Amino acid sequence: MTTKPVYENPAEEAVIVTGTRETGKKARESLNPIDVISARELARTGQTNVRDALMQLLPSVNHQTQGTTVGALTDSISLRGLSPNQTLILVNGKRRHTTTNIQTDAGPFRGSTPVDIDMIPMSMIDHIEVLRDGASAQYGSDAVAGVINIILKSADHGGAISDEAGAYSAGDGFTENLNFDHGFALGSRGWLHAGLSYQHRERTDRTGVDTRTGLRDSHWIGDPLSDRISAAINAGYHITTGIEAYTTLTYAHRNASTFQIYRLPSTLPSIYPNGFSPILGITENDYAATVGLRGGNFLGWNWDLSSTYGGDRTNIGMQQSANTGIYAATGTTDTSFHLTDSASTQLTNDFDVKRSFKPTFWAFPINVALGAEQRFETYSIGRGSYESYTLGGSQAVPGVQPESAGTHSRVVYGVYGDISTHITKKLQVDMAGRFEHYTDFGNTEAGKIAARYDVTKWFGIRGTVNNSIRAPTLAEEYHTSATVTTTGATGELAPSSPGARLLGANNLKPERSTNVTAGFVLHPLHNLDIAVDAYQLDIRDRIMDGGTYSGAMAIAAFEANGRSLPSNVSLSGVSASYLTNAASTRTRGVDITGNYRIDLEQNGRLTLDVALNLNETGIRHTGTNTLGRSLLNLQQIAYLTTDAPHNVLIFGGNWTKGRWNINLHEMRYGHIFDQMTIQQGTNAYSTSVFAPYTAHARFITNLSVSYAPANRWTVTAGANNLFNTYPTRVPYAATYYGQAKYDRYGQQIAFNGGFYYMNVSYRF
Repeated sequence: MTTKPVYENPAEEAVIVTGTRETGKKARESLNPIDVISARELARTGQTNVRDALMQLLPSVNHQTQGTTVGALTDSISLRGLSPNQTLILVNGKRRHTTTNIQTDAGPFRGSTPVDIDMIPMSMIDHIEVLRDGASAQYGSDAVAGVINIILKSADHGGAISDEAGAYSAGDGFTENLNFDHGFALGSRGWLHAGLSYQHRERTDRTGVDTRTGLRDSHWIGDPLSDRISAAINAGYHITTGIEAYTTLTYAHRNASTFQIYRLPSTLPSIYPNGFSPILGITENDYAATVGLRGGNFLGWNWDLSSTYGGDRTNIGMQQSANTGIYAATGTTDTSFHLTDSASTQLTNDFDVKRSFKPTFWAFPINVALGAEQRFETYSIGRGSYESYTLGGSQAVPGVQPESAGTHSRVVYGVYGDISTHITKKLQVDMAGRFEHYTDFGNTEAGKIAARYDVTKWFGIRGTVNNSIRAPTLAEEYHTSATVTTTGATGELAPSSPGARLLGANNLKPERSTNVTAGFVLHPLHNLDIAVDAYQLDIRDRIMDGGTYSGAMAIAAFEANGRSLPSNVSLSGVSASYLTNAASTRTRGVDITGNYRIDLEQNGRLTLDVALNLNETGIRHTGTNTLGRSLLNLQQIAYLTTDAPHNVLIFGGNWTKGRWNINLHEMRYGHIFDQMTIQQGTNAYSTSVFAPYTAHARFITNLSVSYAPANRWTVTAGANNLFNTYPTRVPYAATYYGQAKYDRYGQQIAFNGGFYYMNVSYRF
């Protein structure tokens, strides 16, 4: 056996565009910790969406296990156990708009309105760059934990078509994915690459036996039923030798639905003699368009002028439900309700210039980048039908009241500067600064310094110091929601609403952070790469669910907002909260990655890799509301500090020989700890007494075997969670009469079990 270079270029050799304004910078040369994930690596995971594929490849990527309202219908992603709102998503380097679906489920992500990355067709992704460092000085708000930049395909020829189908070990959740992409030349001056994806995903059901009936009547614990079609076009055309016009277009349409908690026959026997499970449904349209001009040598500067308009529009309804208040008053009730229609839009105008100077007084080139941005954001939420909100509203999720409906907007202006150079042949430095003005709350500033010292050609030391900001989203400022169970109700009140003010709410402020990273990169052999990066991230004024009240005060807050509750809801089962700047936290951790490539000659090629994330968050300060009460209880403290694993390890390898390819990886998720809401007994729905829960560490095995039976054809059989591992079950007191067997809000492993699939693809 020898160690010749393999034929595939490693990710470390990829040229990056994220976290740097320089041209031609390779990942291995980066001053910042960055990962580059190719389309081939995404496909080898066998995952049906981008989020889960990235989780299988990068241990620093997290997501909440499951939701039960609209949160279950949006695929969000986060870094380092933080909120999805604290990770900036770019597409081809342009800021992506967020979803209009605010996360209303309990848990650490409550209140977030992230980017739904699965609205971008997987077939169009060329590679993804994941910057694991704060970058608000370069990109503006939200780049607190890092930046995920999705780079679309741009080839003017070739393409692929594939069909993947699979299901879970329990026999449900059948999923089919159809993907297509193709590149075209536009004469001799231009190119166009287009892609299309379709996914059908059936429900999964992991609901336990309902102890009230002794039957499996309820079906609300599991993945939703969904159909999604998405398309994208990426194109460029050289108008002249030095000027290129370009555009990126994406569109996605989704229909999805998820069951809510089962209602007993006694709830409304005349209409539902066998009881009923309301169904929450959503119709969603997501779109974005970027148009721009870019060129070089304008007075020596490279320039880029662009506009990006994107938005997300949803229509949410409830079927198989009822309004028991109306029925009691009139003897009749609708069974289907329009709950709301909402929309978020974002128009971003950018102008960027950069050039490299070679002054006589300096031995090395000085790279300078300058830019300006204007961003216009809107968020609107429409009222539901009258029957959906009056007299307690529709069962499970009431509609939006007129008092909570409205349209809100703001404008953001920003300018930035970036300068980088070598101080010596071995030492390079990059400095960036950004100023932004928000019309709703004022000014923000961010700065960053990054440096790297190459001790030898194969050993380099790097580090960064930066401060970042995250402005509260318009949805966080203005959204109000309520969820009604058979015995209780929970509400998320807009911070500026009368009900939230009654509970001590203040106006939201931007989150501010300070991030320090230090690490080293090793390339001791031509086929071995190692990177180690430690980090400390302090976040002040973190926005999260806080100020939770129950009982009479919660009911008073609902009433102050004009919300009535069903008569069957008990006083002790009602709680209300609001988003607030609840705490300041410190997150510390280490990322370790390694990649070793071996040529086995006649026995093929083998790539071994390992990635480890150690991550821990502690609370440095807890805020109080205007009533002098602490904004965090034990449950919310656990959401911040122990809801994500403190360690995640991924290791394995990829072997290729001739027509065969085998990909095998093991994932270990460390334990998590939560304080769970008690659903039955004396302390049911208490906001101060909880059921402690530890989800023990788990190993997940992922395996795929591919064979190319003919030129351009590939057939793959695979398993994600090969040995059908499930998470630790929650205490019975937190199961809602035995139904919710697993933690729905933690950031450990999913509870659907093993997924087994087949894939057939053809490249042309």
